Amino acid sequence: MPFARLSSATTPTCHIGLGLAAVGRPGYINLGRDRDLGEDRGVDALRERTHELLDAAYAQGVRYVDAARSYGRSEEFLAGWLAAHPEIDDIVVGSKWGYTYTAEWTTDAERHEVKDHGVETYERQRAETTALLGDRLDLYQIHSVTPDSPALTDKDLHARLAEAAAQGVTVGFSTSGPAQADAIRAALAVTVEGEPLFRTVQSTYNVLETSAAPALAEAHDAGLTVIVKEGMANGRLAVPHAPRELTAVAEETGLGCDAVALAVILRQPWAGVVLSGAATVDQLASNLHAAVVDLDEDQLTRLAALAEDPRAYWERRGQLPWH
Repeated sequence: MPFARLSSATTPTCHIGLGLAAVGRPGYINLGRDRDLGEDRGVDALRERTHELLDAAYAQGVRYVDAARSYGRSEEFLAGWLAAHPEIDDIVVGSKWGYTYTAEWTTDAERHEVKDHGVETYERQRAETTALLGDRLDLYQIHSVTPDSPALTDKDLHARLAEAAAQGVTVGFSTSGPAQADAIRAALAVTVEGEPLFRTVQSTYNVLETSAAPALAEAHDAGLTVIVKEGMANGRLAVPHAPRELTAVAEETGLGCDAVALAVILRQPWAGVVLSGAATVDQLASNLHAAVVDLDEDQLTRLAALAEDPRAYWERRGQLPWH
């Protein structure tokens, strides 16, 4: 397991990862992104921004980086940074397949990505990822598994994934939607020749969407590394959109709403890596303060009251515009 590398790290930020969804393409659904990125969304500008974030993240102890085929040129940008730093050999690199990026570097495309969990898409995207990341790829995840995903029942796909695992690539999956817990439990039951197929799970969890917690605890107990995405709820937990109670707790701690929101996740005993989706170096620095936030029981109770019905949460997420 590549995540064993993190267990020997001693920096307080080693269990915070950097996700590249917000900077690998010009359009994404995070609130405030227009302000964060400005008008220049060209390839060169976002490549430079990604490299600046990677430099800052590594310097501050971050050791996991998360990309995806559908995150525009995120794999390409990451590969360029790795090539420029051959001395860096202690980070864990993860990517995902299952969505094809279709926006052609625009922000107003009718469809930004197309989902397909079939074997042909896996083979094509695995080849594309390998061409960019080569043997630096540690973890390959099925992108956004839901309970009805054919990836949960396709034995041919399972055999291909098991073959990749035998060659040294850790196989995982991510989840999305109001039935994340069902998808996680179904994936935990997938085996090849009597052995569990998946070794990691990446799910949405934050103070507004907590429904996957029991299933994530089960995954952790089964030996999977749990990666948490969307800890900031696509910007809903950042100023100026943060709920009043989160703002109040942040003021009490003297740190940002983002640090407090991510700190709540870091406290979960099943959380192996918590992703920062920062789009600027300043955001990243603020996110990393989560490692030192100290929350008391009263504050945690107040924050727990912010949890929403998962169906309402995902309905609102689905209405967020691509910026």
